[in-house]
Amino acid sequence: MDDELDERKILILNAIIQTYFETGEPVGSRTISKFPGVSLSSATIRNEMSDLEELGYIVQPHTSAGRIPSDKGYRFYVDHLLDVEEDEADDAKDLLLKKTEKLEELLKQVVQLLAKTTQYPSVVSAPALSTNRVKFVQLSNVADDQLLCVVVMGGNLVKNRIIEVDEPLDNENLLKMNMLLNTNLNGLTVSEINLELIQKMKAQAGDKEDIVEAVMKTVAETINDSEDLEVYTSGATNIFKYPELSDNKQQASEILSKLENKEELQEFIRETEDDEELKKNGIRVMIGSENEMSNMEDCSVVTATYELADGVKGTIGIIGPKRMDYRKVVETMSRIKSGLDKALRRTDD
Repeated sequence: MDDELDERKILILNAIIQTYFETGEPVGSRTISKFPGVSLSSATIRNEMSDLEELGYIVQPHTSAGRIPSDKGYRFYVDHLLDVEEDEADDAKDLLLKKTEKLEELLKQVVQLLAKTTQYPSVVSAPALSTNRVKFVQLSNVADDQLLCVVVMGGNLVKNRIIEVDEPLDNENLLKMNMLLNTNLNGLTVSEINLELIQKMKAQAGDKEDIVEAVMKTVAETINDSEDLEVYTSGATNIFKYPELSDNKQQASEILSKLENKEELQEFIRETEDDEELKKNGIRVMIGSENEMSNMEDCSVVTATYELADGVKGTIGIIGPKRMDYRKVVETMSRIKSGLDKALRRTDD
């Protein structure tokens, strides 16, 4: 706990933040005096608010008599006062998630649920596959001169490719090729599939080495497709519910533009995934100027990571005003992160 704030100052700061969450209006001493648990005179509250302002925890906007939390005040709240409780009966647990075999559909459900539950713009990224592992490879005859190659990665991410062949493979040779591919590739990441291994597999395949080469191209395509990180968004227009963001038309337009700019969101997600706090705690809250995204000093961003398989991770995020209901957002994020992890582990089994 911060040594410069005594119990009374903390009580008043919490009351200011909680009230401002609900109203979006500067908070005065009279309002604080009616806050549950505060039994102080308006004069005492005004003195404490003056101290809090001098210490940088609250600010006075314009000429209003009321105060609003500063970035420092929000940070203190998130670090010290945010008491997140797990609510096992919450509907979000039941809503998350209808079983689906397609990761894309699952992530779209997640981002829509986040936006609906929190009423803030929400973002979910598909996992980067550079560290994903090959689960299995399956070759099947579809025509005399064509094979269907199916590559399945961790998390049941699938890539299909038609391979042209000079002559049909009988069942015995098809079985041998599938055994060769899976014996050598199963459980490997792309970085572990090196030139030496490919040459070894080609030598073992004999006159069927062109099939090995085509399969390796399919594996590479599965990874290369993921480098253009897929990002799903929902609830972008929710920003218009918050006057501090929507009243400034230029600012609102910039936020909407960021939510629609795939390249900028991709860069933000990649930077977020490397954050040490996120790796340590699983959820990160960035307030105002702490945000990496430019021109977002009036916003807060809450992010979390979910795990697909073997360390392959994606990101879920919420963007909102600094007077975000952090308790609700973090609780919702925790439940959805947990539900998504379980859903993905279930589909990966």
